Amino acid sequence: MRFFIFSFFGWAILATAGYGAAPAAPAQGAGSLLVAPKIAPPSEPVWEMPLASFDEVTYDRQVEKMVATFEQATGKKLVPGAKRRVGIKIYADSGPGLATPVPLVKGVINALKRRGFDHENIFLVGLNALRLRMTGYLPSLVSGKTPFFGNPVYVLESGRYYDPLWFYDSPLPQRFDPIFAEQQTKGVPNSTSKDEDRKSFLATPLFLDADFWINLPVYSDHPTLGINGALVNATLWNASNTARFFRSPANAPAAVAEMSAIPELRQTWMFTMTSLQHYQFIGGPFFNSLYTRSEPLLWMSNDPVMMDSLARDRINAHRKKEGFEPVDEEIRTLEFAETLGVGSTKTKAVKMIRLE
Repeated sequence: MRFFIFSFFGWAILATAGYGAAPAAPAQGAGSLLVAPKIAPPSEPVWEMPLASFDEVTYDRQVEKMVATFEQATGKKLVPGAKRRVGIKIYADSGPGLATPVPLVKGVINALKRRGFDHENIFLVGLNALRLRMTGYLPSLVSGKTPFFGNPVYVLESGRYYDPLWFYDSPLPQRFDPIFAEQQTKGVPNSTSKDEDRKSFLATPLFLDADFWINLPVYSDHPTLGINGALVNATLWNASNTARFFRSPANAPAAVAEMSAIPELRQTWMFTMTSLQHYQFIGGPFFNSLYTRSEPLLWMSNDPVMMDSLARDRINAHRKKEGFEPVDEEIRTLEFAETLGVGSTKTKAVKMIRLE
């Protein structure tokens, strides 16, 4: 039985970009997952908590308050279920200076332990081993030390956590083409087929091996995606063979939107929490300290589109202040996700609930 997402936005892109008529929609067979557009996105609040400092004590206290507020407001308890495991998706791919703060992760782990999860059943998921090591999530090769002894860290680029039954299948331009073939095939085994190249396999620990999972992104701009944040951390940075989407601003936004609407991923995605301890407004996703800003705030919501939209507003405000153009309005990542019912982009109507 195969489980897949077939790109609906891809058909429209191909048809409008001169690739010919859009192909007919595949039949929905047993076990296949087809994302159907929804009429209206959910309207969910965003909780905001001040941070007196960025140390472990402050994060631990404020994260606990936010989690307790979320449980009371939604009726969802962050307690062990049948699998007795919970995942945390961290971000480390911009390297030191723009990674999920370690004290925030430790605060989330402590909150989960208070609710009955065993330390060894709280696992972290990241993409690249080198960057995870550089940012403190894997043991130092020099000292062997890490703040997370006892918590498994799953490195997705190891290839061990992708399931061949779960993949995103896109008709968008594939890895091999007659113009850029030489560059695109560097480091790629010549045994792969075009059929394989159009697939991005999903890392399944978050939605198959855990009772639920929590998303902890860090915000920056991105030349192809617009905003590198909650949606991207949960999708492209949680799948294989995603470099193929970065050849055109039309490709990656559609992939992010459709992958974020996978029912199994959404059902186990408890919420997104992010610290504004550091975020970057231009030059991302490569870290550049000249363009980073810091605010003593913690956000939490189960509407990732709204959180990304709020971050985009902040990023654009800083860009305008420094004389840069706003994030390209032609990059429609958030609007595509809104079309699929993942969340709302209407920041003027946000239900911002400020906590103390």
